[in-house]
Amino acid sequence: MKILLMAINSKYIHSNLAVRYLKAFTKDLDFECSIKEFSINDRIEKIFENIMEGKPDIVAFSCYIWNIEYVVKLATLIKTLDNNIEVLFGGPEVSYDGEKFLSENPGEYLIKEEGEETFREFVQWKISNEPFSAGEIKGLYSKNGEKISFGGTREPMDLNKTVFPYEKDDDLSNKIVYYESSRGCPFKCKYCLSSTTSGVRFMDAERTKGELQFFIDKGVKLIKFVDRTFNCNHKFSMDIWNFLIHASTDATFHFEISADILIDDEIELLKTAPKGRIQLEVGVQTTNDDILKNINRNVKFEDIKDKVVKVETNRNVKQHLDLIGGLPGETFYQFKKSFNDVYSIAPEEIQMGFLKLLKGSSMISETEKWGMIYSPYPPYEILSTNSISYDEILKLKKIEEVVDKYYNSQKFGNILKYFATKFKSPFDFYFKLGTYFKDRGYLDRKISSSEYYKVFIDFTKDVLKEDSEILGEIIKFDYLKFNKKKWLPTFLNRIVEKKLQKEIRDNIKKENFKDFHIERFDINILKYEKYGEIIHEIKYVIFDEKNPENIFYYE
Repeated sequence: MKILLMAINSKYIHSNLAVRYLKAFTKDLDFECSIKEFSINDRIEKIFENIMEGKPDIVAFSCYIWNIEYVVKLATLIKTLDNNIEVLFGGPEVSYDGEKFLSENPGEYLIKEEGEETFREFVQWKISNEPFSAGEIKGLYSKNGEKISFGGTREPMDLNKTVFPYEKDDDLSNKIVYYESSRGCPFKCKYCLSSTTSGVRFMDAERTKGELQFFIDKGVKLIKFVDRTFNCNHKFSMDIWNFLIHASTDATFHFEISADILIDDEIELLKTAPKGRIQLEVGVQTTNDDILKNINRNVKFEDIKDKVVKVETNRNVKQHLDLIGGLPGETFYQFKKSFNDVYSIAPEEIQMGFLKLLKGSSMISETEKWGMIYSPYPPYEILSTNSISYDEILKLKKIEEVVDKYYNSQKFGNILKYFATKFKSPFDFYFKLGTYFKDRGYLDRKISSSEYYKVFIDFTKDVLKEDSEILGEIIKFDYLKFNKKKWLPTFLNRIVEKKLQKEIRDNIKKENFKDFHIERFDINILKYEKYGEIIHEIKYVIFDEKNPENIFYYE
């Protein structure tokens, strides 16, 4: 018997943890199991061809909001070409209304919620050809003609019974590797599927450290924990963070945390982490305490801010703060305040998302109360509420795009600092910039890397009605920090003083410093970068080509 486990990820660099768990948990059984991974950017015809050329007996799909339309189309193609191939579904997108989904789509089986033990019993049943019904397997829906049977709800498993889903021969290069050390969440946020289950189950800490060492030994660059609230068990989080902080690696480890419950010992420990070792994703969602209550988050923004600021002091831990637009009761102007509040903290990234009305979440039952209109198609995103209109949602989406490109890339820091003084608030600036991008068609087509810098020149002339030489110097500096230095776009000013620069170059070489670039600036650009102060004076800046962070003046 051949079973193909199919993962269709949202991006090529992502990897699917669920199918790996299923394969690992059944690797001792007598059947042929393989995994194929694609992304939603691949053509369906290509994916279908890859499925069919392996001649599987069963194709199992891992289903999420971003791939369910692909999955249904592929299942239809499979059953159209060869009805003898059976189809199994599983994952969060089909778990809540499994019977309805299976009755409306081609396929024979569907696993509800956690899959390892259910999948193992399913495989054992298929191998054995025993006469009992698939409907007797807990956690499994099965379809026979028009009749659908369900084996009943399965209790959550002991996490330590799972089998480590990665193997020595796995090619994890250029991939974001996902890992979990716990399942469940202690909180009950109404928009989240984790609110439908109770309790948190943890992996044994020693086992966790051993598995993390596997990634370190393989040279994986980015490991993202999928734990919903990693720091809800302080003893466990301290143990794992301490291990990773002292590990010999240049890998980055990403965690979703609840900042308000960080304790002082955790904050002090995080301050000792090598720069780039730890990333924290913090769900702020809104800074309005009343709106937080509407989504069942019993926390105050000031508590979150206090902990985030403490972690931020050393600038060694990258923090990614999330906001959600379209929350029940929140107006456009209340979101504006939330954005400005979060921006004032100056985290490394600000992620603007939009409320999704997920099947099975308790928020679904309150759609009428809040006047929520949302898309009936995945990802079920909010369109409007009685507090925010569709037009206002679209305005926020424009802001989201320019914030992600400019702020989150961290390549335009000095430019953004310049514009912060030109508008009443950060939100007002990004709103104007997003509107400008939309009007110029930049949101509808790809633009070159140099155009992303030039837009600020045009934006200044068209919106601010200014022609600033100072801005040109600031743009030039940010451009040279992150791009090739031999060529400069024509909209930026480069003054070449061959004789003087040769003298500078010869003097620097005497200090055995060879790989560098010299650029003249007509303002004290390094002082501006540090303090935001503009001083008109000619300075020669040395860019270390081997160490991009080593930038200094030739004195």
